[in-house]
Amino acid sequence: MEYYRRFAAGEEIVEGDFGEFQKEMCVQISFFQHERLIHLIVTVLFAVLAVVSILVNLFIQELAVLALCLMFFVLLIPYIRHYYILENGVQRLYEYYDQIRDQYGPSTKSPIRANGSAGSGHIV
Repeated sequence: MEYYRRFAAGEEIVEGDFGEFQKEMCVQISFFQHERLIHLIVTVLFAVLAVVSILVNLFIQELAVLALCLMFFVLLIPYIRHYYILENGVQRLYEYYDQIRDQYGPSTKSPIRANGSAGSGHIV
């Protein structure tokens, strides 16, 4: 991320083919998008399990069910924080991509879209 920030800030310049640089940056963005999706699924799963454990605790008032509920919440808070960090990182990469593209002009080659196909130059 710091690597792309330096290019967006103009601290470093893109050497070589700018189209290749754009493609590589789009691949990195797609990796972040995939990571974000996986963590969203895990976070939602833990949120659902936490709510279900609360409902189960209302009907079965056992210490073990309460401990399970607490464990889900202890895990849910770091998952939410990590997802927040990933989301902000992806948004920052979008901004860096736009800034770099504006600095160097549009590429003559189409960058790779997030789904892996050549596209119109827009990130999906």
